Amino acid sequence: MSQQPALSTATPVLQVSGLETHFAARNGIVKPVNGVSFSVSRGKIMGLVGESGSGKSMTGYSIMGLIDAPGKVVGGSILLDGREVRGLDAESLRALRGNRIAMIFQDPMMTLNPVLRIDTQMVEAIQAHEDVGRHAALDRCRAALAQVGIASPDQRLKSYPHQFSGGMRQRVAIAIAILLKPDVIIADEPTTALDVTIQGQILAEMQKLCRESGTALIWITHDLSVIAGLADQVCVMYAGRIVERGSVDDVLDSTAHPYTLGLLNSVPSRNPRGQRLRQIPGMTPSLLNLAPGCPFRERCAHATRECLEDPLLEPVLGHPTDAASAAHQVSCHHPLQTGIST
Repeated sequence: MSQQPALSTATPVLQVSGLETHFAARNGIVKPVNGVSFSVSRGKIMGLVGESGSGKSMTGYSIMGLIDAPGKVVGGSILLDGREVRGLDAESLRALRGNRIAMIFQDPMMTLNPVLRIDTQMVEAIQAHEDVGRHAALDRCRAALAQVGIASPDQRLKSYPHQFSGGMRQRVAIAIAILLKPDVIIADEPTTALDVTIQGQILAEMQKLCRESGTALIWITHDLSVIAGLADQVCVMYAGRIVERGSVDDVLDSTAHPYTLGLLNSVPSRNPRGQRLRQIPGMTPSLLNLAPGCPFRERCAHATRECLEDPLLEPVLGHPTDAASAAHQVSCHHPLQTGIST
C-alpha cells in the first residue's frame, strides 16, 4: 500500500470535545450523545464501535449538523481544521458538507435521489463546490465508480437508482462521498449490505484513499473484526459515552473495559466449535433520564457499589510510558488486567 509521508498527522483535522446531543421526550430528556470527545488526524482511520443504540450514529449526525427537532446539540465543541462548526448557519454547513466533510449512510437512499440519473447526481455534487465543466466532472465520476468496483461506469452513469441492487446503490453512495476527497468522511456501517468480497474491496480502497489523500475516516460499526483490519484508533461507545479508546492494538489486544471484552467475545470466530455463541447478558439501558453511575453496571460481572458513581475516562495503568500506549484510556472503576491478550 502506498504511503505519503509528507502529510502531517500531528494536528487533528477533526476534534470533538464534550459533545452533548439531547432529545426532548414526553417523560424527560434522552441523551444519545453524552459528553463524547475524540480527535482524528489526517490520513488516519478511527473506528467508532458499539451495539445498536449506543449513540455512535447520533454522534456522526451531530458532527454533520443533521440533528433536527426535537433533537438538539446542546453542548461541546466540533473543530474542523481548527474552525468551530457547531452552531454554523445552514448555508455555511451546506458549503462544508460534501466538500470538507462527508457522510456515507447505512441506507444509500438517504444519499441518492430516486428520480435523477446517477450522472446528474454525481456531476451536481462536484459542481456545487467547484467550478468544473461537465466533461471534466464526468471523468471524475467514472473514476470514482471504478474505484468502488462498479464495472461499465459509462453505462451505469446513465442509470437511475432503482435500476441498481441494494449493494450497487451503496457503492454509488460511497463513490459520491469520495468524489471531492473531503478532509473527513464519516461512514455509518456502509458495507453492511455488501457481500464479503465487495466489502473487502471497499475497505481496501478507503484505506488507500486515506493514506494517499490525507482524508480522515470515522468508520461507525458494531463489527470489531472489520475494525481490526481497518482502523488505526478505536473508540468504544456505550449508552452515549465513550468507555474505552486507544490504538487498535491496545484496545483489541489489551482490552480494559468489560463491555469491550463482551463485544470481542461475541464475535463468532472466537467461540469454540459446537458451543453456544457467547453474548453480553441483559439489555442496553434506557437513555431516558439515565441514572448516575456506570451505565454498564447492570450487565457487568465486575460491578460493585463503587460503580454507582460515574467513572472517569482515565489512562490504563500498567502500560509502557510511550505516547501511543499512554493514549489508551478506559472509563471503568474495575478495569480488566492489562498487558494480556483477550
